[in-house]
Amino acid sequence: MVLIGQYDSPFVRRVAVALNILGLTYEHRPLSAFGDGDRLATLNPLQRVPTLVLDDGDVLIESAAILDHLDEIAGEARLIAPSGPARRAMLRACALATGLCDMMVSLFYEQALHDSPSDVLVSRRRAQIRAALAALETMRADCGTAFWFGATPGHADIAVACALRFLADAHPALHDAAAWPHLAAHAAACEALPAFSAVVQPFRPPGRGARRPPAPR
Repeated sequence: MVLIGQYDSPFVRRVAVALNILGLTYEHRPLSAFGDGDRLATLNPLQRVPTLVLDDGDVLIESAAILDHLDEIAGEARLIAPSGPARRAMLRACALATGLCDMMVSLFYEQALHDSPSDVLVSRRRAQIRAALAALETMRADCGTAFWFGATPGHADIAVACALRFLADAHPALHDAAAWPHLAAHAAACEALPAFSAVVQPFRPPGRGARRPPAPR
C-alpha cells in the first residue's frame, strides 16, 4: 500500500497511525495538496489527501473510507467495535474529532489565505472549536479506561490525539491544556506510543518556506 499526504495533516496522520497500530506495511509519499496537485490528480480527481493506493492498484480517497477498509482487512484486530452501542459511541467521538479538524483547517485557511479574514467566520470557527473540545473533554472525563474504549487505542483515540496535535501546531492561541486536562493527558499518552511518534511532521505556516497543510479528508 502507498499512503499519500503529509503527516502535518491530522487526516493523513490518523491513517498512518492506524496502519502502524495494525502492523500493516505501507510506503509513504508526502505529496502536498497544494504543491503537488497535478500529481495527485492522476490518482484522486479531488486532489486531496489522504489517498491510499492498494496493492491491487485500487485507490481510496477519503480517510473514513480508508480506515473502514483497514478495519475490514484487520478482522478481529480492527480498531472499532463491529456493531452496537460501543461502535456508535466510538463513531460519535470520531465525528467530533474529525469535525474539530475540519473547523481548524477552515479557520487556518481563512486567516492564511485572505488579507482581510471574515470576522464572522473566524468567530464562528473558534466557537465551534471550543465547543467540540468541551464535548470531547466531557466524554474523556467519563472514561474509566486507559484509552477511550478500553486498554488499547482505537479510532477515537487516534482521531482525538491527531486533532490535539494539529490544534497545538496550527492554532497555538486556542490550545489551552489547562482547560481540557483529560484531553491533554490523553493526547500525551498517545503521543508517547511508537505508532504515533513514528509519524510526526513539524507544522510550518506559509511564509516560512513550507507548503500549506493538506486539505482534508
